[in-house]
Parts: sequence; structure tokens; C-alpha cells
Amino acid sequence: MRHRYTIKEIARQAGLSTATVDRALNQRGNVTESTVREVHEAIKDLDRQQSQVRLGGRTFMIDIVMQTPERFSSAVRDALEAELPSLHPALVRSRFHFRETCPPHELVGALDGIAKRGSQGVILKAPDEPQITAAVGRLVAAGVPVVTLVTDLPHSARLAYVGIDNRAAGATAAYLIGRWLGDRPGNVLTTVSRGSFRGEEEREMGFRSAMRLAEPRRFLAEVTDSDGLDATQYDLVLEALKRDQDIVAVYSVGGGNLATLDAFEALGRECSVFIAHDLDHDNTRLLRERRLSAVLHHDLRQDMRRACQIIMRAHQALPDDGPSLPSAIQVVTPFNMPPDAVTVPVLD
Repeated sequence: MRHRYTIKEIARQAGLSTATVDRALNQRGNVTESTVREVHEAIKDLDRQQSQVRLGGRTFMIDIVMQTPERFSSAVRDALEAELPSLHPALVRSRFHFRETCPPHELVGALDGIAKRGSQGVILKAPDEPQITAAVGRLVAAGVPVVTLVTDLPHSARLAYVGIDNRAAGATAAYLIGRWLGDRPGNVLTTVSRGSFRGEEEREMGFRSAMRLAEPRRFLAEVTDSDGLDATQYDLVLEALKRDQDIVAVYSVGGGNLATLDAFEALGRECSVFIAHDLDHDNTRLLRERRLSAVLHHDLRQDMRRACQIIMRAHQALPDDGPSLPSAIQVVTPFNMPPDAVTVPVLD
């Protein structure tokens, strides 16, 4: 693979030793295929971030660790890299550790690896599990500030949480569904990727509380533990629809929305109201096609910029500007989509 970087640069980006990178690049053997892929991904990351080398000031190497479907991790990567020039005069380099699904010990291993080799900061989206909370403590003890993104670990040593007020988001979804359904009878399905994500749990709690007050006659069905992946979501939703013939609306807390709609279509059922989260590629397309009623959106670029600035403040590179407030919740319909979402290509 052609590149213009020293082995030391690539090793730092990949979080590997220079000897391992040398073996991978020169096909010297004793290197796994996954390690070779990590080296190639590191080179691609360096290519994307090359425009930053012109910026002066301090250099920050930040690790982004996330358990999330690929559609959201891609949105996070794009948002961060779009914001890098705004962080001038600092130079921010990023290493990405993305997994769609994994047991907690794998995330713990990734976090402990970062603590061992060093980093200026970690942006983390992970389940609220005791092992992960402990790993965050070890990172902070090693001098690595941690910022949680989208879903919080409030009992950990993390420095700050960046994202929306998830309870308020759930209550907003309940309000919209109640107003749009009106007097029409029917039940509501909530879909959660995994209950161990505190952000999703808080959204569901806010939703159920508001629905009990405003729409007590409606039964709330639930699908969970799909990890937000279409392959598992479809079967779970299909079974839920078969069990309850009166489901007419969906609040998607954790994604997998294309599969949910496919399950409705497979049974010849109509989804009258569908509220989802985040303008990723899938949801942008579904909203344009009027298959989603609304998306609860927040400015991910702003969130990534704030997360990086919080890490810089931890290193006294920026002045303290007080506590971090929740991101604004935007109710997006096909008629008020942000300009950058409107230009997202439709993927076949």
C-alpha cells in the first residue's frame, strides 16, 4: 500500500509497535490479518487528516471508542473530521476503535490498551457496565481524560458527558406520537438496541413516563437486544407485530429502522407514526421517502467539537467555560432537514 508516512507515524496512529507495522507493511510474516487491516486503516486515517498538518499549536492524539452500528460510527467519524479545522491552532489526530457488537471485556481490553500506550483523551460510547466503569477509572488514573458521548457512564470517573438530555428526548417522542395518533386506537412499539446503554434506558424511561400520563389507554410493547442491527432487528420486530395486532406506531430508541419497516411491510401492516433518532444515512433516506414521521436530531459536529474542547481544557490548552450543557434536541421532518443531511446521497 503506497503511503508517505514514516513507520513511526503509522505506528502511533495505529497504536502498534514500529516492529509490528514494519512486518505488516513489508509482508515479513508473523502478523495477523486483523493487524494488517489496522495498519491500512491507520494510513487511511492519516490521509484524511493530512490537511491538519498545516495547523500550528499543540498536538492532541484522541481515541474514539464506540460500540455502535456502523451507520452511527461512520457519522461520528465524518462529524469529527469535518470539525478538525475549527480546532485551529491545535492539531488533533484521532484513532478509531469501533465495534458493532462485542462483550464488555473486549471494550475493557481496548480501553486498557489505550491507558498503557497513552493518549491525550478518549471519547467513549459504551454500555454502562461495572467492568467498563472500572476501565474508565484506570484511564483517568493514568492521566487520560474521558468524555462520554450520546450515552453516559455517570458513576465513572469520566470528565464530562456530551449529548442530548435523553429523558427529554423520550418525552418529546411521546408527545409527538400522542399528537399525531390523536383519537386513533392502537398500541406503540419501542425498540431498544440494548438495555445496558444508559442513554437508551433514559430515553425509554422518559417516553414511558410521558405516555402513561398523556396516553394511558395505549399498551407499550418493547423489542430489545438487537444491538440496532438490521439482521437481528427484523426477526424481533416481526415476532412483536405477530403477538400484538394493534401496534400502529413506533418509537425507535436504538436504530435498526429499515428492518422495522420491512417487518411491517412483510405483514401488510401500516406504521402510522414512526419517531427515530439521528440523521445517519439510513434515517436521512427514510425521512426523505416519508417512511419516518420525524427524527430527533442533535448536531453531531457540535458534539464532537465540544468533546475535543473539553479534552483540551483538561490539558489547560483552553480556558474553562463552565459546565457542559445538553445538546439541543431538534425535531426534523422531511421539510426542515439540515443542509448537510439533504445532500447525503441515497445509497442503493
